[in-house]
Amino acid sequence: MNRRRSRTLLSLLTPLSLVAALSGCGLVSDGGDDQSGGRSFTVAAAGDILMHPELVDQARKDAKRTGKGVDGLDFGPMMAGIKPVISKADLAICHFEPVMGAPKGPFEGFPDFQVPPQVAKTIKSVGYDTCSTASNHTLDHGYEGVKRTLDGLDAAGLKHTGSFRTKKDSLTPLIMDVKGVKVAQISFAYGFNEPHKMPKDKPWLANQQDLGRIKAAEQRARKAGAEVVILSLHWGREHHPEPSSSQLSFARQIARHTGINLVIGHHAHVVEPMEKVDGTWVTYGLGNQIARHEVPTGLTEEGVITWFTFTEHGKGNWQVQPRFEPTLLMIPPDAENERDGGQATYKDDDVRDYRLLDVATALRDDQDLTDAQRARLRLAFERTEGTLLNRGAAKDGLKALTSLPD
Repeated sequence: MNRRRSRTLLSLLTPLSLVAALSGCGLVSDGGDDQSGGRSFTVAAAGDILMHPELVDQARKDAKRTGKGVDGLDFGPMMAGIKPVISKADLAICHFEPVMGAPKGPFEGFPDFQVPPQVAKTIKSVGYDTCSTASNHTLDHGYEGVKRTLDGLDAAGLKHTGSFRTKKDSLTPLIMDVKGVKVAQISFAYGFNEPHKMPKDKPWLANQQDLGRIKAAEQRARKAGAEVVILSLHWGREHHPEPSSSQLSFARQIARHTGINLVIGHHAHVVEPMEKVDGTWVTYGLGNQIARHEVPTGLTEEGVITWFTFTEHGKGNWQVQPRFEPTLLMIPPDAENERDGGQATYKDDDVRDYRLLDVATALRDDQDLTDAQRARLRLAFERTEGTLLNRGAAKDGLKALTSLPD
């Protein structure tokens, strides 16, 4: 690939070029099927998807370039960098935090999100199969907002759980056939932002965190034939890289009093550790998959794709091997000025567009990265790794899916 500047790669990376770059590198073979066991499948899961207004503006800008947008928006170039990993998993789970609006808007950011439904097409195209939808923003626009969101996911071919259009839906487990294994996903949130409350006539509209409710949801899934149950949990403290005492306590309750096989955490918007609790892997927080907070902190642009290989050793005995792949959203340094109508001034090596990158792949394959860009990517990898491992997960087998290049 001919590239004059690294910013060109960051702006124009395509899924095709990334797939080609990954061929033969063995990215997903480490931690693949364990031939010494029985049935086996892989799961990829990542952090919060929150399309803030700046990202909608980027999708509008990219649609003009690609000519592939729907109603003037194309989120594909922004998220292309993760497709080679996500698309390789047997089951890929996203966390869709906001509410969808109408295709032509109006769109809103914090506090009451209303984002373009066009993003669902991109989520599907990068390889996601299903999304958790229980979050503190689920009720931002009431029942109609929930319905629009689920309709949008359905239209894109994405499965979902955590919020519901009917009581019957809320009691019907989401069970997917993954390489011949029946895998259920359940999704719960700690609560919902004020002033939004659960409608008294629709108490089933979204799942609110409670051990009894989680146990009941798992039992319904098991009764319906689920062999593996994965819990997506929206919990904890925003912008804290350490799990709270209530998270630690609740994780132990789940591990000891349910048969859930894996806990995937969201909400903090920064990466939090992973830990094996009484035999159950818990990811306390995967950071953001893609978001652009009003005041980026550096940590809010870092995220992680977790990769789990489930292998059956004896009937119903599932062993889980964990891996991680750090990600980074590259953002223009003066995007606020440009958005407010000012004239953006770039240095030659500045990032011009929002682009979500697989950190290790970008470091390995882009020979034209500047020293500053390379240092930023290495920081993202090393900080994510240090955070994930700081509760002793390395001794239980957690390591990088793709090693940090020299």
